[in-house]
Amino acid sequence: MTERTVFFVSDGTGITAETFGNSILNQFPARPRHVRRPFIDSPEKAHQVVSEINDTAAQEGRRPIVFITLIDDEVRSIVTGERCSGLVLDMFRTFVEPLEAEFGVKSNHRVGRFSDASQSREYNDRIEAINFSLAHDDGQSSRNLDVADVILLGVSRSGKTPTSLYLAMQHGIKAANYPLIPEDFDRGRLPGALSPYKRKCFGLTINPDRLTQIRNERRPGSKYASIENCRYEVHEAESMMRREGISWLSSTHKSIEEIATTILRDLRPDRLVY
Repeated sequence: MTERTVFFVSDGTGITAETFGNSILNQFPARPRHVRRPFIDSPEKAHQVVSEINDTAAQEGRRPIVFITLIDDEVRSIVTGERCSGLVLDMFRTFVEPLEAEFGVKSNHRVGRFSDASQSREYNDRIEAINFSLAHDDGQSSRNLDVADVILLGVSRSGKTPTSLYLAMQHGIKAANYPLIPEDFDRGRLPGALSPYKRKCFGLTINPDRLTQIRNERRPGSKYASIENCRYEVHEAESMMRREGISWLSSTHKSIEEIATTILRDLRPDRLVY
């Protein structure tokens, strides 16, 4: 599979095709080469992408896998036609047409994933959440924590920042994150700014061996990155969260998506209902 190419072809951004396609490909070993081709919304563009698929098939000696999310019938017929040398998997036809039959109505067949972003409340909420998460990254500010949906705690480099941004970008969650540092461990309690908002707090921890690897990439050979210091900080952080009754999980072997879903399940289950 490493010698094969997978195309994600869409009349929109291609995010839906790639996300869904990757979830299927992850069931198989190895990783093929990925090619995303967004905004294929005209016959001319469709012919161009078919030529690229065919050239790839000729070069590799194997037909590429092609995940498509195309609404326009003419565009779709070009990519799914006999002249295309790829194995084409049509996600909209697989799912939309059976649902049309089940609901007894036609779908709106809207080209592209997004409508006018400026008119979307959901989109604007996500932008506001991203700005909030950036302003409250790594304990930069303790202002407006009363409007935070989630406050992530953990030692430095335990995955707080990427998780905060993912929550903001994907779910519109206003996520602040706050580092636990040796001074907090010496005091034996949460930073004062967080005490009123303990119910919003969720902790991230990490295996010390993994933590020292990550920190050595940033500050090699430092005390900050030493295995002894990493073990100390992780132990103290976990002990503090346990004393304070704060839920936490290890980011060592979990994806950001898994971490974010766990946080939403525990703190904002309403955000899992759309």
